[in-house]
Amino acid sequence: MTAQTRDGNAAAAMDTPLHQIYQRLYQAYGPQGWWPGDGPFAVIVGTILTQAVSWRNVERAMGNLQAAGCWSFPALYRISRAELAELLRPAGYYNAKARKLQAFAAHLMENYGGDLASMLSQDTQPLRAELLSIHGVGPETADDILVYAAGLPSFVIDAYTRRILQRLGMAPDTGKTDYNDLQLLFHQQLPPDTALFNEYHALLDYHAKIACRKIPLCADCCLRDLCLTGQRLTGN
Repeated sequence: MTAQTRDGNAAAAMDTPLHQIYQRLYQAYGPQGWWPGDGPFAVIVGTILTQAVSWRNVERAMGNLQAAGCWSFPALYRISRAELAELLRPAGYYNAKARKLQAFAAHLMENYGGDLASMLSQDTQPLRAELLSIHGVGPETADDILVYAAGLPSFVIDAYTRRILQRLGMAPDTGKTDYNDLQLLFHQQLPPDTALFNEYHALLDYHAKIACRKIPLCADCCLRDLCLTGQRLTGN
């Protein structure tokens, strides 16, 4: 059974507003095949580096790490901060990101002897709490690591997801809605299925890039009849 088939079966087990939205997005766009990375190490490095920068620039920085032979947590732990920052320059905020990567590497090396599989083998909530204790790992980064590196169900809330939920009328459109409150919507309305969470997050991001943009393109949106903003802007 493919991951996409498991997604559909898991989502079909519940008939909720978020299930309906998932079905619409999946029918419109098909499987997205995330995460862009080759194994847990690359996922963790990528999700830390992609904060506030495009994936293209992240790939350039990751290429620098590979070319310099700095493609493991022991190597990130040993390299000087200044050298690492220079390799990360294409990713922007390179001094801060060098510190974040080395904080993660230090935590892994000093608590697990560099054994990433051991660290990621924990249950979802203990691992999430531990990740959040590491410098530079916030809720979105922690959930990216849980879903895409550890294979654990913890829905990722990013700016695109927040925008879509607000326009649908499922979250307040004023102020900064709490991350955990938005995540709870998904955890209450969907089964705890990692493949489903993976695909759903990717579909929301794709939808935000091609339809639910900063200035939304509502006329042909697959969610228009479910969306308060779409109905208001198109008059139906």
